[in-house]
Amino acid sequence: MTNSLQKRADILQDRFGLKTASYLSAGAADLPYDISERLRAARFQAVSNRKVAKAQTAGSIVGNGGSAALTWGSDDGLSWWARIGSVLPLVALVVGLLVINSIQNDNRAQELAEVDVALLTDELPPAAFADPGFVQYLKATRQAPTVQ
Repeated sequence: MTNSLQKRADILQDRFGLKTASYLSAGAADLPYDISERLRAARFQAVSNRKVAKAQTAGSIVGNGGSAALTWGSDDGLSWWARIGSVLPLVALVVGLLVINSIQNDNRAQELAEVDVALLTDELPPAAFADPGFVQYLKATRQAPTVQ
């Protein structure tokens, strides 16, 4: 957004300069020769001292099929601090993923420990859960309506 504001300001500045130059040129015909020569020298000096916008280009562009990627560049590229700052979000992402993985592993171990505690503290021996008849008994008791 600031880029468009800067362009608009540059356009307005250029228009003002052109209008001012046209008014000065219109009145310059009536001036004496020595004053017109000093004005011409001042205009030449002002034009030579004007700011020239520096064109910024990418270091290099690598094409790969239907896509392209910009590389870091060397001379006009990013400084070391800017490179570190651009890599820092990637490092934060990797660290975040490792923390999430660790938390999920801890949660899974906690769930398995709860299941083991429930099996070991239950009145039934663990071998009962491996018996196919017991599994059928559990299914039948869950489906049977309770009579009250």
